[in-house]
Amino acid sequence: MSRPELERVPNAKLPSKSSVSVYRFPGGGGMLWAVAASADKSLDFAGQTRAVLAALDGHLTRFGLDRTRVVKAEVVVTDHDNKPAFDAVWAGWMPAGHGPVRSFVESRMPEGDLVEVIITAALPGPV
Repeated sequence: MSRPELERVPNAKLPSKSSVSVYRFPGGGGMLWAVAASADKSLDFAGQTRAVLAALDGHLTRFGLDRTRVVKAEVVVTDHDNKPAFDAVWAGWMPAGHGPVRSFVESRMPEGDLVEVIITAALPGPV
């Protein structure tokens, strides 16, 4: 049975939105896009960041990937002054030498959300 060319994992709270989308290139390989926010809004910024990265690990694992396959990360926060705290958690999460292109922007978000991360990862092609 072949996999679909384009696969979407609906967001549990808002099915018209995807938490993960995967596009498979003809002949192999492809791209994965995933987004995560902390389910526990009572956590402080570092705690929410760790929860977000753990959720992203789950999305990567589901598709047979690891952190080294992340090629881009978009970080959205409610307070740009939290960048040093984010960087500290990120540095412990991302394997050395595999850091993706990354942006860090401040934006309004739903009540309680302090950080959201969107990643793009490369699916391996044929060898």
